[in-house]
Amino acid sequence: MALGSQEVISMRRPPIFLTCCIFVLFGLLGSRGANADALVADLSEQLVKIDLGFTGKKVLLYGTFEGDGEVIVVVQGPREPVTIRRKGRIAGIWANEAAVTFTNAISFYQVMASEELNEWLPLTIREQHQIGVEYLSFKSKQKIGPAQQADFQTALIRNKQALGHYGVLEGRVKVIGGKLFRTEVIFPANVPTGAYSMEAFLVRNGKVVSSQKTPLHISKSGIEAEIFNLAQDYPKIYGFLAILIAVAAGLAANAGVLRRR
Repeated sequence: MALGSQEVISMRRPPIFLTCCIFVLFGLLGSRGANADALVADLSEQLVKIDLGFTGKKVLLYGTFEGDGEVIVVVQGPREPVTIRRKGRIAGIWANEAAVTFTNAISFYQVMASEELNEWLPLTIREQHQIGVEYLSFKSKQKIGPAQQADFQTALIRNKQALGHYGVLEGRVKVIGGKLFRTEVIFPANVPTGAYSMEAFLVRNGKVVSSQKTPLHISKSGIEAEIFNLAQDYPKIYGFLAILIAVAAGLAANAGVLRRR
Protein backbone atom coordinates (compact mmCIF):
# COMPACT_ATOMS: atom_id res chain seq x y z
CA MET A 1 0.00 0.00 0.00
CA ALA A 2 1.26 3.40 -0.94
CA LEU A 3 2.06 6.12 1.56
CA GLY A 4 2.75 9.80 0.98
CA SER A 5 6.40 9.45 1.82
CA GLN A 6 8.73 6.48 1.63
CA GLU A 7 9.51 5.04 5.05
CA VAL A 8 12.96 3.89 6.01
CA ILE A 9 12.78 0.66 7.98
CA SER A 10 15.39 -0.02 10.60
CA MET A 11 16.09 -3.70 10.94
CA ARG A 12 17.92 -5.79 13.45
CA ARG A 13 19.22 -9.04 12.04
CA PRO A 14 16.76 -11.82 13.10
CA PRO A 15 17.82 -15.23 14.34
CA ILE A 16 18.95 -17.65 11.63
CA PHE A 17 15.66 -18.82 10.16
CA LEU A 18 16.70 -22.34 9.23
CA THR A 19 18.24 -23.08 12.63
CA CYS A 20 15.14 -21.86 14.47
CA CYS A 21 12.83 -23.89 12.28
CA ILE A 22 14.92 -27.06 12.72
CA PHE A 23 14.38 -26.83 16.50
CA VAL A 24 10.67 -26.19 15.97
CA LEU A 25 10.51 -29.09 13.51
CA PHE A 26 12.09 -31.55 15.96
CA GLY A 27 9.62 -30.45 18.62
CA LEU A 28 6.76 -31.00 16.21
CA LEU A 29 7.98 -34.45 15.14
CA GLY A 30 8.18 -35.47 18.78
CA SER A 31 4.44 -34.90 19.18
CA ARG A 32 3.45 -36.00 15.69
CA GLY A 33 1.29 -38.83 16.91
CA ALA A 34 -0.74 -36.50 19.10
CA ASN A 35 -1.64 -34.04 16.32
CA ALA A 36 -0.91 -34.75 12.67
CA ASP A 37 -2.21 -31.31 11.62
CA ALA A 38 -0.04 -29.27 14.00
CA LEU A 39 1.23 -25.83 13.09
CA VAL A 40 3.94 -24.25 15.26
CA ALA A 41 5.03 -20.61 14.94
CA ASP A 42 7.30 -18.14 16.73
CA LEU A 43 8.63 -14.58 16.40
CA SER A 44 12.16 -13.24 16.08
CA GLU A 45 11.25 -10.90 18.96
CA GLN A 46 8.17 -10.27 21.07
CA LEU A 47 8.88 -6.70 22.18
CA VAL A 48 9.29 -3.69 19.88
CA LYS A 49 10.47 -0.48 21.55
CA ILE A 50 9.74 2.93 20.06
CA ASP A 51 12.25 5.68 20.83
CA LEU A 52 13.04 9.04 19.23
CA GLY A 53 15.06 7.37 16.47
CA PHE A 54 12.38 4.81 15.57
CA THR A 55 11.75 4.64 11.80
CA GLY A 56 9.88 1.34 11.61
CA LYS A 57 10.54 -2.31 12.31
CA LYS A 58 10.55 -5.70 10.61
CA VAL A 59 9.62 -8.70 12.76
CA LEU A 60 10.13 -12.22 11.43
CA LEU A 61 7.39 -14.79 12.01
CA TYR A 62 8.46 -18.34 11.19
CA GLY A 63 7.32 -21.88 11.83
CA THR A 64 6.55 -25.34 10.54
CA PHE A 65 3.48 -27.45 9.79
CA GLU A 66 2.53 -31.04 9.07
CA GLY A 67 0.86 -32.22 5.87
CA ASP A 68 -0.34 -30.14 2.93
CA GLY A 69 -2.02 -26.76 3.06
CA GLU A 70 -1.67 -23.01 2.79
CA VAL A 71 -0.57 -20.64 5.55
CA ILE A 72 -2.23 -17.35 6.51
CA VAL A 73 -0.89 -14.90 9.09
CA VAL A 74 -3.21 -12.30 10.65
CA VAL A 75 -1.76 -9.44 12.71
CA GLN A 76 -4.11 -7.45 14.94
CA GLY A 77 -3.25 -4.49 17.13
CA PRO A 78 -5.22 -3.31 20.17
CA ARG A 79 -8.76 -2.05 19.69
CA GLU A 80 -9.51 1.63 20.17
CA PRO A 81 -12.32 4.15 19.65
CA VAL A 82 -12.12 5.98 16.32
CA THR A 83 -14.35 8.86 15.19
CA ILE A 84 -15.00 9.36 11.48
CA ARG A 85 -16.41 12.71 10.34
CA ARG A 86 -18.13 13.48 7.06
CA LYS A 87 -17.92 16.97 5.62
CA GLY A 88 -20.69 18.67 3.71
CA ARG A 89 -21.95 22.13 2.76
CA ILE A 90 -23.88 23.84 5.53
CA ALA A 91 -25.16 27.29 4.52
CA GLY A 92 -22.59 27.33 1.73
CA ILE A 93 -19.66 26.51 4.04
CA TRP A 94 -17.80 23.19 4.17
CA ALA A 95 -18.16 21.78 7.68
CA ASN A 96 -18.58 18.51 9.56
CA GLU A 97 -22.18 17.47 8.97
CA ALA A 98 -22.06 14.01 10.56
CA ALA A 99 -19.78 11.94 12.78
CA VAL A 100 -19.74 8.29 13.83
CA THR A 101 -17.57 6.80 16.58
CA PHE A 102 -16.56 3.16 16.28
CA THR A 103 -15.83 1.90 19.78
CA ASN A 104 -13.85 -1.24 18.90
CA ALA A 105 -11.80 -0.41 15.81
CA ILE A 106 -8.64 -2.48 15.35
CA SER A 107 -5.72 -0.04 15.44
CA PHE A 108 -3.44 -2.15 13.19
CA TYR A 109 -4.42 -5.01 10.88
CA GLN A 110 -2.44 -7.01 8.35
CA VAL A 111 -3.12 -10.26 6.53
CA MET A 112 -0.31 -12.19 4.83
CA ALA A 113 -0.88 -15.36 2.83
CA SER A 114 1.13 -17.89 0.87
CA GLU A 115 -1.26 -17.65 -2.12
CA GLU A 116 -4.02 -15.39 -3.44
CA LEU A 117 -6.89 -15.73 -0.98
CA ASN A 118 -9.78 -15.62 -3.46
CA GLU A 119 -8.47 -18.71 -5.23
CA TRP A 120 -8.71 -21.16 -2.33
CA LEU A 121 -10.13 -19.65 0.87
CA PRO A 122 -13.91 -20.09 1.29
CA LEU A 123 -16.05 -17.09 2.18
CA THR A 124 -17.29 -18.79 5.36
CA ILE A 125 -13.72 -19.13 6.69
CA ARG A 126 -12.91 -15.50 5.88
CA GLU A 127 -16.02 -14.31 7.69
CA GLN A 128 -15.51 -16.60 10.70
CA HIS A 129 -11.89 -15.56 11.29
CA GLN A 130 -12.19 -11.98 9.91
CA ILE A 131 -9.56 -12.56 7.22
CA GLY A 132 -9.64 -9.45 5.02
CA VAL A 133 -10.59 -5.84 5.78
CA GLU A 134 -14.07 -6.33 4.30
CA TYR A 135 -14.80 -8.94 7.00
CA LEU A 136 -13.79 -6.86 10.01
CA SER A 137 -16.47 -6.16 12.59
CA PHE A 138 -17.05 -2.61 13.88
CA LYS A 139 -19.46 -1.38 16.56
CA SER A 140 -20.77 2.17 16.24
CA LYS A 141 -21.60 4.25 19.31
CA GLN A 142 -24.48 5.96 17.52
CA LYS A 143 -27.61 4.24 16.25
CA ILE A 144 -27.29 4.35 12.46
CA GLY A 145 -28.70 2.39 9.54
CA PRO A 146 -26.81 -0.33 7.64
CA ALA A 147 -26.07 1.92 4.64
CA GLN A 148 -24.63 4.71 6.80
CA GLN A 149 -22.67 2.15 8.86
CA ALA A 150 -21.14 0.75 5.66
CA ASP A 151 -20.21 4.24 4.38
CA PHE A 152 -18.44 5.28 7.58
CA GLN A 153 -16.80 1.88 7.97
CA THR A 154 -15.42 2.14 4.42
CA ALA A 155 -14.06 5.60 5.26
CA LEU A 156 -12.36 4.26 8.40
CA ILE A 157 -10.71 1.43 6.46
CA ARG A 158 -9.58 3.87 3.75
CA ASN A 159 -8.01 6.16 6.36
CA LYS A 160 -6.22 3.23 8.02
CA GLN A 161 -4.90 2.01 4.67
CA ALA A 162 -3.54 5.48 3.91
CA LEU A 163 -1.64 5.42 7.23
CA GLY A 164 -0.19 1.99 6.43
CA HIS A 165 -2.11 0.42 9.33
CA TYR A 166 -4.41 -1.88 7.30
CA GLY A 167 -3.34 -4.18 4.49
CA VAL A 168 -3.70 -7.57 2.79
CA LEU A 169 -0.42 -8.89 1.36
CA GLU A 170 -0.88 -12.04 -0.70
CA GLY A 171 2.19 -14.10 -1.54
CA ARG A 172 4.12 -12.69 1.43
CA VAL A 173 4.23 -15.99 3.35
CA LYS A 174 7.05 -18.10 1.93
CA VAL A 175 6.67 -21.88 2.23
CA ILE A 176 9.98 -23.76 2.10
CA GLY A 177 10.13 -27.47 1.30
CA GLY A 178 6.44 -27.93 2.04
CA LYS A 179 7.11 -27.88 5.80
CA LEU A 180 8.62 -24.56 6.84
CA PHE A 181 7.15 -21.08 6.43
CA ARG A 182 8.23 -17.53 7.13
CA THR A 183 7.03 -13.98 6.65
CA GLU A 184 8.19 -10.50 7.65
CA VAL A 185 5.71 -8.22 9.37
CA ILE A 186 6.57 -4.60 8.60
CA PHE A 187 5.54 -2.06 11.22
CA PRO A 188 5.73 1.58 10.01
CA ALA A 189 7.16 4.47 12.02
CA ASN A 190 3.65 5.55 13.07
CA VAL A 191 2.62 2.11 14.36
CA PRO A 192 0.18 2.22 17.31
CA THR A 193 1.45 0.95 20.66
CA GLY A 194 -0.06 -1.83 22.74
CA ALA A 195 -0.59 -5.60 22.80
CA TYR A 196 -0.66 -7.33 19.41
CA SER A 197 -1.87 -10.77 18.34
CA MET A 198 0.01 -12.64 15.59
CA GLU A 199 -2.10 -15.62 14.51
CA ALA A 200 -1.00 -18.21 11.95
CA PHE A 201 -3.58 -20.49 10.27
CA LEU A 202 -3.03 -23.75 8.39
CA VAL A 203 -5.81 -24.21 5.81
CA ARG A 204 -6.36 -27.52 4.04
CA ASN A 205 -9.20 -28.37 1.63
CA GLY A 206 -11.04 -25.20 2.57
CA LYS A 207 -10.86 -25.79 6.33
CA VAL A 208 -8.70 -24.39 9.14
CA VAL A 209 -7.01 -27.51 10.55
CA SER A 210 -4.60 -25.75 12.93
CA SER A 211 -3.78 -22.29 14.25
CA GLN A 212 -1.54 -20.61 16.79
CA LYS A 213 -1.52 -17.16 18.39
CA THR A 214 1.73 -15.50 19.41
CA PRO A 215 1.75 -12.25 21.42
CA LEU A 216 3.78 -9.16 20.52
CA HIS A 217 4.01 -5.91 22.48
CA ILE A 218 4.90 -2.50 21.04
CA SER A 219 5.74 0.20 23.57
CA LYS A 220 7.40 3.59 23.80
CA SER A 221 10.76 3.85 25.57
CA GLY A 222 13.18 6.56 26.72
CA ILE A 223 12.21 10.22 26.46
CA GLU A 224 9.45 9.29 24.00
CA ALA A 225 7.74 7.32 26.78
CA GLU A 226 8.26 10.12 29.32
CA ILE A 227 6.61 12.69 27.04
CA PHE A 228 3.73 10.33 26.28
CA ASN A 229 3.14 9.55 29.97
CA LEU A 230 3.24 13.25 30.86
CA ALA A 231 0.63 14.02 28.20
CA GLN A 232 -1.63 11.19 29.45
CA ASP A 233 -1.24 11.65 33.21
CA TYR A 234 -0.92 15.45 33.43
CA PRO A 235 -2.53 16.93 30.30
CA LYS A 236 -2.76 20.47 31.73
CA ILE A 237 0.93 20.55 32.64
CA TYR A 238 1.82 19.07 29.24
CA GLY A 239 -0.28 21.71 27.46
CA PHE A 240 1.29 24.51 29.50
CA LEU A 241 4.81 23.28 28.74
CA ALA A 242 3.96 22.95 25.05
CA ILE A 243 2.81 26.59 24.99
CA LEU A 244 5.99 27.72 26.78
CA ILE A 245 8.18 25.85 24.29
CA ALA A 246 6.26 27.34 21.36
CA VAL A 247 6.59 30.87 22.78
CA ALA A 248 10.30 30.37 23.47
CA ALA A 249 10.85 29.07 19.93
CA GLY A 250 9.02 32.08 18.51
CA LEU A 251 11.07 34.54 20.58
CA ALA A 252 14.31 32.83 19.56
CA ALA A 253 13.36 32.98 15.88
CA ASN A 254 12.39 36.66 16.19
CA ALA A 255 15.68 37.48 17.94
CA GLY A 256 17.59 35.82 15.11
CA VAL A 257 15.79 37.94 12.52
CA LEU A 258 16.53 41.16 14.45
CA ARG A 259 20.24 40.30 14.68
CA ARG A 260 20.49 39.80 10.93
CA ARG A 261 19.02 43.27 10.43
